[in-house]
Amino acid sequence: MQLWVGLGNPGPQYALHRHNVGFMALDTIAEVHNFGPVQKKFQGWLQEGRIGNQKVLLLKPATFMNESGRSVGEAMRFYKLGMDVLTVFHDELDLAPFKVKVKQGGGTAGHNGLRSIDQHLGADFRRVRLGIGHPGHKDRVTGHVLGAFAKAEQDDLIEMLGAVASEAGWLASKDDVRFMNDVALRQNG
Repeated sequence: MQLWVGLGNPGPQYALHRHNVGFMALDTIAEVHNFGPVQKKFQGWLQEGRIGNQKVLLLKPATFMNESGRSVGEAMRFYKLGMDVLTVFHDELDLAPFKVKVKQGGGTAGHNGLRSIDQHLGADFRRVRLGIGHPGHKDRVTGHVLGAFAKAEQDDLIEMLGAVASEAGWLASKDDVRFMNDVALRQNG
């Protein structure tokens, strides 16, 4: 069993924010792979399903971003899961918009959701970094991250989310390189 976590803030006012692209990724995966109904569990929203031959739990913490680790920790303890089955989908300032990269472990780069998970569980988890680009100056980061995707970005956003969901089988089978390559091919095709 694997636990895939999407980071975001709860509430309709945040739905299209760049900071919520982790939620968007999980929603798209759930739809493409016909996951079960949403259940309220672990201070969040949980869906169960299969991707290939892997059972995958999708969790969107209903806590605010800076408390995500509480929800994730609760689910990990309940299912007695190790860090090797945790994957976190999150927005990444240091990647060009709509680029997708996977990495194991690492720092938090000021991301409050990652920082919270790190504090509750440690840093050694797989991250699916969803590029939102940097606004150019550190003073503009908060407004950028908490701003909605522009209308001109909608097609690229939909394409990225669709590619991530379509190639999720490679993530489930732990072939991160193939996942990244196939997502990039879909986006450039």
